[in-house]
Amino acid sequence: MEAKLIGLGVETFKIALLLALPMLAGGLIAGLAISIFQATTQINEMTLSFVPKIIIVVAIIIFTMPWMMNMMIEFTTDILNKIPNFLF
Repeated sequence: MEAKLIGLGVETFKIALLLALPMLAGGLIAGLAISIFQATTQINEMTLSFVPKIIIVVAIIIFTMPWMMNMMIEFTTDILNKIPNFLF
């Protein structure tokens, strides 16, 4: 029983990481590019780094939403099918 619950926890963390990875990577790459731009031009404006990162993350969410929904539906279906195994 404990092994099943640990496996479920590991699978949950894997799904969470896979779902968050595109947004985190996009924000990281955008932040790095903006930081290099700010360092070369010596522009120190906070909104210059904040607004483009938000726009990029929202765009990534929009483009990856079907994939994320499919992953969550498969995960939820898998958990619902495993419920009888956890009861006994």
